[in-house]
Amino acid sequence: MKKLLTVLAIAVSLLACQPEDRIFVEHQDLSPELEWLKKDKKTFKVPIEDNNQVYNMSLSFRYANGYQYPTVNVKVIETSPSGKETVKEYELKVRETNGDYIGEAGFDIWDSEHLVEANKKYEETGTYTYVIEQNTPVNPLNLAMEIGLILDKAK
Repeated sequence: MKKLLTVLAIAVSLLACQPEDRIFVEHQDLSPELEWLKKDKKTFKVPIEDNNQVYNMSLSFRYANGYQYPTVNVKVIETSPSGKETVKEYELKVRETNGDYIGEAGFDIWDSEHLVEANKKYEETGTYTYVIEQNTPVNPLNLAMEIGLILDKAK
């Protein structure tokens, strides 16, 4: 019974941590070898039910201590429900100019969240597909652990 209460308490606290305006969040692991290969593209399916709503789209990046670059470059391919494709490139800053890591630290792992598109408007309702790939000059990108896509209702 004590274990059940502990599990319930953790579940409730995790749910409570999610902003009420968050409509989509998904994180996907990269390689168990702590690297992101250029060929390792991650796909996210995002349901849009209200195309009158304005959204903020963010990307999250989890990386390990020792990540050597100040940024991670990603290419994001968005495909609408009707098949219209849009390609955007983003540079996610993960280190300050003085070398300090950006994000929330957990021992030797860092979680960073990057607003990439504020006040985003969708043309149609339905499921949008996002394909995210690393677009840095190096392959593989070492000490990369996870990439995620987050969509919040804009206020």
